[in-house]
Amino acid sequence: MGEKTNLQLGVVGALFLSVASSVSIVICNKALMSNLGFPFATTLTSWHLMVTFVTLHVALRFNFFENKPIDMKTVMLFGILNGVSIGFLNLSLGFNSIGFYQMTKLAIIPFTVLLETIFLKKQFRRNIKFSLLILLLGVGIASITDLQLNFVGTVLSLLAIVTTCVGQILTNTIQKRLNISSTQLLYQSAPYQAAILFVTGPLVDQFLTKKNVFAYKYSNVVLGFILLSCLIAVSVNFSTFLVIGKTSPVTYQVLGHLKTCLVLGFGYTLLHDPFTSRNILGILVAIVGMGLYSYFCTLETKKKQPGDHSAPQVKEKDIATPLLAGKDGYQDKENHETKKLSKDSLV
Repeated sequence: MGEKTNLQLGVVGALFLSVASSVSIVICNKALMSNLGFPFATTLTSWHLMVTFVTLHVALRFNFFENKPIDMKTVMLFGILNGVSIGFLNLSLGFNSIGFYQMTKLAIIPFTVLLETIFLKKQFRRNIKFSLLILLLGVGIASITDLQLNFVGTVLSLLAIVTTCVGQILTNTIQKRLNISSTQLLYQSAPYQAAILFVTGPLVDQFLTKKNVFAYKYSNVVLGFILLSCLIAVSVNFSTFLVIGKTSPVTYQVLGHLKTCLVLGFGYTLLHDPFTSRNILGILVAIVGMGLYSYFCTLETKKKQPGDHSAPQVKEKDIATPLLAGKDGYQDKENHETKKLSKDSLV
């Protein structure tokens, strides 16, 4: 009983840390990109990951966690996939309208459900699907304003959806099947994610913003906000892997939409962003969907046998499938929220 209580407290703590750090980094990046004119989101993400790796390396030296070797091919492909997904998400935002980009984010949940059903043989109950539908409807009402389609943008959005879903599923699968912690997986994969974004980030940012990150004039204030953003990102990255490992990719996406609602609310109260009755209606509908999702997940948890620690929203058949056939930079998703709040950073 005590072990079960500790597990529940761990999940609640991970969820709270994820929400608090994600909302904090959105506010920080909002100031950095909109007010201070630093639009280089992809490059900034590579710095986030480098600081995350250095922080974890220091923590390892002080024995805060134990390093566990992972197959080099697995962790390398996982890290590269995560880095590529961030690039595709940035390009998707650059080539599409804000409304279509929001549609892309909403599509991640149903596509994740589809992939887990097909490849991991998970069965999502009807009430879970119903609650997710209400959630997506609410977030859509609150955040989607315009829909402009183009071929290149659509292709990039599809690639962003696929790579993001696969990366998040692998984040959960690798931790459970290799019996490693979120910290161990993040420590092993962060260098590869940082490397690919460090190389491609300046090119992607220059293509999207028509500005060179190396020619930017860095003031002390800008450097201070970049440092603050990198420090918050350590918590964002850590909590992301922790939440996905302790729950599931779908639950993490549900949490992500809660962050979207909070960001809209904070944008109105703190930054005086435009806020309409449609935003309020959408947020209320989304909250109802989140409440139903939590309620149905709680019922599923109570029905499970003692000792069954699988994700609460699904029934998973016992199956052995390869980890990789032969994905943080998740805080960059929070950068997208910042860019959504200020579209002038895309120009």
